[in-house]
Amino acid sequence: MLPALPDLFAGPQDVHVVASGDPMLHGIGATLIRLFGADRVRILPHVSSVTLACARLGWPVQDVEVISLVVAPPHTAVRRGGRAVVLSKGAATPLALARLLTEMGCGESQFTVLEQLGGPGERITTMTAQQWVQLPVDMDPLNVIAVQYLPDRRVGTVLPDDALDHDGQITKQNIRAVTMTALQPRPGQLLWDVGSGSGSVAIEWCRASGGRALAFERDERRRERITGNVNAFGVRVEVHGAAPDEFADAPTPDVIFIGGGSTQPGLFDACWAALESGGRLVVNAVTAESEAFVVQRYGELGGELHRFQHYFGRPIGGFTGWRPALPITQWAVVKK
Repeated sequence: MLPALPDLFAGPQDVHVVASGDPMLHGIGATLIRLFGADRVRILPHVSSVTLACARLGWPVQDVEVISLVVAPPHTAVRRGGRAVVLSKGAATPLALARLLTEMGCGESQFTVLEQLGGPGERITTMTAQQWVQLPVDMDPLNVIAVQYLPDRRVGTVLPDDALDHDGQITKQNIRAVTMTALQPRPGQLLWDVGSGSGSVAIEWCRASGGRALAFERDERRRERITGNVNAFGVRVEVHGAAPDEFADAPTPDVIFIGGGSTQPGLFDACWAALESGGRLVVNAVTAESEAFVVQRYGELGGELHRFQHYFGRPIGGFTGWRPALPITQWAVVKK
């Protein structure tokens, strides 16, 4: 109904909108304020379905994540631990999410569907996600899902390398940590991950910011791996083919990360052109050729240039010695 709203509310008359629950929690209130401004909209909120669900289950609201599947695919509600109240798109959403959790090895998750909350037909059904798949129940379209994700495998920092499916083409954990510092993820921003490999940086971006990312990868098998990793971590990453071929119809990025292919003719220029003023670009260079390219661009455009070298312990006979990892040159710059 979004295209109709400006004309529907044109004119000097008062318009009253009746909405269920709290209109500012994934509701029409935020949309109206975005269109007309906060000074023209008065919100009279009621108790939200999230608050009602938490009250029924005895969950502190501040400890619960709120996830909407009204306009998002089910995999974006996959988590590795914690609790969430998931807003359903309709009667089919609970079964779709339960099946996905079971396929991802989270079938023991406590899975509660709350129908018609606050009404005379209120019904609350609790099973594991796996049981829900085995014994599907007819659902009312008006429902929310409360999930306690099990087993709880939350990681507070960047993911270990073995948590992601990859063929060796991955930004390693230590370098990924300093890369996230350079990218400076913020809520609601869009990242382009160019030369994505396993999708590790795009996934970390979404985990850190709650935002979304586009992963560009020319290799078909790696694109399949990225999709599998994205589904496993419940993040919003769209997987695309080769850069810069697929830049034309892509939404404008806030930040671009080039993890591979920086020396490919035309790639950097296409990335730089896609950024608006204030946009950030980060490049990681491993080879001598890509390092030379980055240093040259740094001389032209400024920014920050760093070189990282780390070592890891390995057995040498009965002793332990240090083995060096490949050094990484990192360039970060903001477009003026």
